[in-house]
Amino acid sequence: MGSALTTIGLPVALGIIMFGLGLTLTLGDFGRIAKHPKAVLIALACQLLILPAVCFGLVLAFQLPAVLAVGMMLLAASPGGTTANLYSHLFRGDVALNISLTAVNSVIAVFTLPLIANLSIAYFMPDGDQLGIQFSKALEVFAIVLVPVAIGMLVRRWRPGFADAMDKPVRIASVVILVIVIVGSILSNREILAENFGRLALITILFCLVSLAIGYVVPKLLKVSKAQAIASSFEIGIHNATLAIVIAQTVLMSVELSLPAAVYGVLMFFIAAGFGFVLRGRVSAQAA
Repeated sequence: MGSALTTIGLPVALGIIMFGLGLTLTLGDFGRIAKHPKAVLIALACQLLILPAVCFGLVLAFQLPAVLAVGMMLLAASPGGTTANLYSHLFRGDVALNISLTAVNSVIAVFTLPLIANLSIAYFMPDGDQLGIQFSKALEVFAIVLVPVAIGMLVRRWRPGFADAMDKPVRIASVVILVIVIVGSILSNREILAENFGRLALITILFCLVSLAIGYVVPKLLKVSKAQAIASSFEIGIHNATLAIVIAQTVLMSVELSLPAAVYGVLMFFIAAGFGFVLRGRVSAQAA
């Protein structure tokens, strides 16, 4: 089961999720960045600079084993997940900003994810000669992340009616597949996960909370609107755990590297929901 899930199920699941993302995107979503450059640049700075540094500090503080430390850094390098759009909608964020950030982050991640993964492996596992993302594996990352998105965008451009009709079914399928993949990955690796869950639960919870908080507080301090700050919070706080799992298991060929993302992928739904209700209460109190 674990082999089939890794070699077939994981890439297919991620492909459907990224294709669904592409169905919602147009070139205008990238162009929208020019209309809100401040909010986008702040969110990207949080995502690409602050979060890896925070994750690195947490990993050192928790003294994780090298392979789990690299897995955490791989998670930190993953872009925001499509679920962020849903949470942003539920808690009155700027969903258009979410869509633009997801689009840009997905492109940038093709370059930053291999870079952060390789730097992490070099620091935590200097003797791991067989690990790392070389050029050929970087092409795999490109194919995994961008090709399904590009296909989805082409479908939307050529068949907008079909793309609109498929948007909701694909979104539902993406959520169902995401749950199935994470649960399946957990079940197929339950023994090794059980051994490491205790040391991963707290750090993944903290990382998720800190990511959500940074995504909201930093933009607010820099005078970004509430709706945009909420959008930024979920975009930065809800990572694409499925992508991290796929890269770990199919590109780097390591189940252990995927464990932090598997634990995070389960816990983040509840943490993000709780954080959203806190934000809603805070915003309502300020409005009153």
